[in-house]
Amino acid sequence: MVELFHLNCVRIVSQVNDNVCGHCLLIKDGDRLVLIDTGIGLLDTRYPMERIGKELVEMVGYRFNEELTAIRQIEKLGFDPSSVTDCVISHLDNDHIGGLADFPNATVHVGKEEYESYLAGNPRYLEIPLSYQPIIKTYAKDDLQWCGLEVRKLAIDVQVPLYLVPLFGHTLGHCGVAIGSEVKLLYVADAYYMKVELTDQTHPVNILAESRAEDNHQRLESLDKIRRFIALNPGVKVFGYHDITEFDDFTE
Repeated sequence: MVELFHLNCVRIVSQVNDNVCGHCLLIKDGDRLVLIDTGIGLLDTRYPMERIGKELVEMVGYRFNEELTAIRQIEKLGFDPSSVTDCVISHLDNDHIGGLADFPNATVHVGKEEYESYLAGNPRYLEIPLSYQPIIKTYAKDDLQWCGLEVRKLAIDVQVPLYLVPLFGHTLGHCGVAIGSEVKLLYVADAYYMKVELTDQTHPVNILAESRAEDNHQRLESLDKIRRFIALNPGVKVFGYHDITEFDDFTE
């Protein structure tokens, strides 16, 4: 039996929202655990200035709490963190990969374009989160489709199918994650910060999203892709990483 757990692994206070989350997913398939994005890690909470830097900590508005880390939440669920065999990463911003070092034996799965941007020295990315040298598996463009979306099937041996979904713009290789065949979920990561971006172009969060986009034209195209998907697939739950109201919908 496959079980899915929703974890909030980040706390950010921003000008737009004073309670920004980091909505990670934990999939349990027997004794195996798969984590989709990792949030902020133990080392980040203990050494934020060394690992993230004062400028980024203040700009983003991080509030550090060891109890929010994925590893601590996995322990509270009664699971062994060493059972995390795979971490699926939407993109390589530090608030999505800070916790990777807490699962040093897990294989990291990421889109090919995203990892190439990192290897090319993109100044957006911090080197410290990947400095422990994990096994990294990348995924290139494929011909597969999932509910009409272009996807890339993840090589993870669990009962529920998992796919990377190209939703470029926030970063050059940013991907969402499609989950399931019968009961379906679409995690869009940072394709939007708040779901209101899909319906209200005047909301202040749009300015923040544009400022953090590496390719704003692609970001807007990805938003349109999500809008079309929702219209055509009303039975699929769609959610992002930072919208606390979406997280609450799954956990209340």
